[in-house]
Amino acid sequence: MTDFAIFSEWLAFAVRWTHVIVGIAWIGSSFYFIALDLGLRKHAGLPRGVLGEEWQVHGGGFYHINKYVVAPPNLPEHLIWFKWESYTTWLTGFAMLAIVYYAGADLFLIDRSVMDLPVWGAIGLSMASLAVGWLVYDALCKSPLGKSQNGLMVVLFGILVAMAWGYTQVFTGRAAMLHMGAFTATIMSANVFFIIIPNQKKIVASLKAGETADPALGAQSKQRSVHNNYLTLPVLFFMLSNHYPLAFATEYNWVIAGLIFLIGVLIRHYFNTFHATGKHAHWTWGLAAILFVGIMWLSSAPKVGGEMAQPSETARVFMEDAHFAEVSNVIQGRCAMCHAAEPFWEGIHEAPKNVMLETPEQIAARAREIYIQAGRSHAMPPGNVSMMTEEERNLVVVWYQSVAGGGLL
Repeated sequence: MTDFAIFSEWLAFAVRWTHVIVGIAWIGSSFYFIALDLGLRKHAGLPRGVLGEEWQVHGGGFYHINKYVVAPPNLPEHLIWFKWESYTTWLTGFAMLAIVYYAGADLFLIDRSVMDLPVWGAIGLSMASLAVGWLVYDALCKSPLGKSQNGLMVVLFGILVAMAWGYTQVFTGRAAMLHMGAFTATIMSANVFFIIIPNQKKIVASLKAGETADPALGAQSKQRSVHNNYLTLPVLFFMLSNHYPLAFATEYNWVIAGLIFLIGVLIRHYFNTFHATGKHAHWTWGLAAILFVGIMWLSSAPKVGGEMAQPSETARVFMEDAHFAEVSNVIQGRCAMCHAAEPFWEGIHEAPKNVMLETPEQIAARAREIYIQAGRSHAMPPGNVSMMTEEERNLVVVWYQSVAGGGLL
């Protein structure tokens, strides 16, 4: 385990795996409870304080569920809280942000042709944007505007689009899309941490004290829960977007981000309408399809990124190594037919993940990835279509280790 690059790769894999697991748990519980809430049925004879009931069948048994408005008359002995799904999703997501984008800021976060930021400045701007986003959102929800659900959603959509544009003005396209996911997910998790759970604790405290709980607490929590429900699908898109240059590496990537929010809202509206009324709002799928076609058209605009303004200090060290000239020839011969601004390998129309390996600067900047993908493993070229030899792979290993030496690179 002296090779830090391998350790770092497995660390990222472990954190990402955990992030996916807890994310599934959070999204699943969010979708379930919104569907449950919308499916409640009211009728005469319900216990006092019960808003509605629902019967469900699953796993060979039947469930009879009642929802109390604000709180039941007496606190049950065993109460399940749904909060750690949200907290662990955000914590593991932020860990991934730190491992990939902060530790690899020169490559993944900073695009010096967009804005020549120091590493500490880019990281600080990233973290500050997440905090400020929550503060602005929370203030709007608590303002008079928060009483108008539709008005609030329109203003929030405008803020999200503005943030998408802003991120593209300071970060790489890939980082901009990822930050839209982090920005939105921070709002969602903060809703749980600062509003929903504290309000529920206040209601529990009122019950224990024999007092009547404030119904405004439940209404506020419900509003934030609904917001989280509608924001979930766009977040999933942004977290997956780093695999698709057509989403993040085009001139109108910020417009694409805005349209993704609309598509996500439309799809959730379809399911929420169905759960509430049993009716199918098919028009939502048609409009979502039209917007997606619009995204496809926007993605055909000129590409952005891929040009290296100046190599980072780390990249310069790799370029100055005695093995670099030979390695560069290998990569340009075995990899650049796909990893190019205009790939000429049949069937490849866009450089995978927008990774360019045409120039010495681009190759040196991707030294760690080349080492992992083509040196330590046979992941690249896929299926070894360009017939990269073991001697060439060993050369990549020797080149990387002669510079990194098992250190923190």
